[in-house]
Amino acid sequence: MSVQVTCCRCGTMIVLPDEHYRSAKASAQISFYCTYGHQQHFAQGETEAEKLRRERDRLKQQAAFKDEMIANANRRALNAERTASARKGQITPLKNRAAAGVCPCCNRTFENIRRHMASKHPAFQVEAAE
Repeated sequence: MSVQVTCCRCGTMIVLPDEHYRSAKASAQISFYCTYGHQQHFAQGETEAEKLRRERDRLKQQAAFKDEMIANANRRALNAERTASARKGQITPLKNRAAAGVCPCCNRTFENIRRHMASKHPAFQVEAAE
């Protein structure tokens, strides 16, 4: 088989054997001539294999980036769970003490802790905890 190409200077058709065409496409060092003697060569651009290799590398990088993002999100979720658990561990004893009538500020026991807190510790603010 043969391949037809056009001379880049004069526009005449050049017929190249298949093997010579493939070799010339693969390497910019291989030249060929038109019938008027104009030297030709294929510009060495990115080959199809190089394009596929570059695309594969780009996809690998994207996959690694997404894997890293997922791992970071999992770490943040685990840290949030641990923080919530730690806060619950701190709040539970305070709730139990308040239910038993113990003042969180002065550690004294009262029958009516609400009245005591309002009169003796008006600046004390209880944060809503779930």
